[in-house]
Amino acid sequence: MTHPASPPFFIARVGDDGTQCDAWPEQPLLLSLEQGGIDWPSSCRNGTCRTCIGVLEAGEVRYRVDWPGLTPEEHAEGCVLPCVAYPASDVTLAPQSI
Repeated sequence: MTHPASPPFFIARVGDDGTQCDAWPEQPLLLSLEQGGIDWPSSCRNGTCRTCIGVLEAGEVRYRVDWPGLTPEEHAEGCVLPCVAYPASDVTLAPQSI
């Protein structure tokens, strides 16, 4: 049985103005945003400082470790840490409201 090949990359959308970039499944979402010229806050790049926290409005991400730097409540609310989140589909990301 032949399975369709997964796409080589996904699309990451940020904000309501149509800003988007390629999001590569083998690298953290934050790196794809930066390579696409999208300015997103960041600092530690390992999931502990939470500077990059955002809300996944659409799509799916995966982590190589369970919920780094996120509380179960934040995870349930759709919060993600782009520095350690890998896209598993096209995604739409918004800054977390404080």
